[in-house]
Amino acid sequence: MQNNRLFGILYILLNKQKTTAGELAEKFEVSVRTIYRDIDALSLAGIPVYMAKGKGGGISLMDGFVLQKSLLTQEERDQILIGLQSLRAAQYPETEEILSKMNGLFRQKAFDWIEVDFSGWGREGKDQFLLLKTAILNKRAVAFSYFGANGKKTQRKVEPLRMLYKGKAWYLQGFCRDREDYRIFKLSRMKEVRVTCEGFARDASMLPELQKPYDETQYTTVTMHIDKALTYRVYDEFDEENISRTKTGFEVTLTVPEDEWMYGYILSFGEYAQVLGPEHVKRKIGKRIKKMAGNYYNMT
Repeated sequence: MQNNRLFGILYILLNKQKTTAGELAEKFEVSVRTIYRDIDALSLAGIPVYMAKGKGGGISLMDGFVLQKSLLTQEERDQILIGLQSLRAAQYPETEEILSKMNGLFRQKAFDWIEVDFSGWGREGKDQFLLLKTAILNKRAVAFSYFGANGKKTQRKVEPLRMLYKGKAWYLQGFCRDREDYRIFKLSRMKEVRVTCEGFARDASMLPELQKPYDETQYTTVTMHIDKALTYRVYDEFDEENISRTKTGFEVTLTVPEDEWMYGYILSFGEYAQVLGPEHVKRKIGKRIKKMAGNYYNMT
């Protein structure tokens, strides 16, 4: 306890430059006499603490003192601070306080070089991400409603083990108690997520090698022509090796499970896209477009 308080006092002196024994006693909830003993302990440890009495006096470090970091080069100190800033960007617990302390010890300003937001623009996505992160760190099972690729809604209880970002989407890896097996869940299909009070012992090292959520036989490679009017979507949503330029736009390939999501995604390009193959996908897209048109032309 005393060691933590000594470090805390040193941290305050490095940042505030000057304080009083009364302020420190109130901060650490101890007596002023205890603070004086702590100051003596710091002095015995070689920390040049200076005490001045009277008006304008107080406790401070001698001018020009910087805690020596003989084992750390400037580059190494910078790497420590940058690493902590990365953890803070990832919203890792308590990193803000650690980063502040290390900045104080190194007498350096914080690196404001990175900002990461793991959620979408909506508040719901951010809350869900933070909820799952907390459940993973605290080893608490989560319960939620899940909409599968077939559109069916099921209730799941899962031991969350890892968050995974893959293919421009976030997934949760964990052990599904309902299926008694490891599963991958797409965050956008998880609804009504809540953390339970049920703990678990599994950890991420037990996860099987990452598998695609479908058999290879269920994947289809679709070739499309996309008009140059949607250039921004082409470069946002397709890998460079799957894009070929044409006179009027782009020819792209998409390899995904052939399900409702795939057809909805193709149709999201509207009049600016044309499926070139395979033939059965072209026919199904054509039928869907006719049905969509019928929803409007048959209106009276």
